[in-house]
Amino acid sequence: MALLGWIISFGTLFAGLALRQDMPAGGSTAIANGLFMAAFLACPTIWQPKPLGISRGQRVVAVVALILCLPMVMLPA
Repeated sequence: MALLGWIISFGTLFAGLALRQDMPAGGSTAIANGLFMAAFLACPTIWQPKPLGISRGQRVVAVVALILCLPMVMLPA
């Protein structure tokens, strides 16, 4: 589970940095901030002592759900 957390953490961090660098469309700042939050939530080192009673598995599942919901955010209102 830690390896999956590292993979998701680095992937979302680099995606957020790339989106912040390019800024292709309106609302990309909010999506980049969401990707940074997902990178923080998935990072195993920060959450090693299990603060707030949230386990690594729960955080990784939350990040995967955020990533899978990303296309719904991109749909026009």
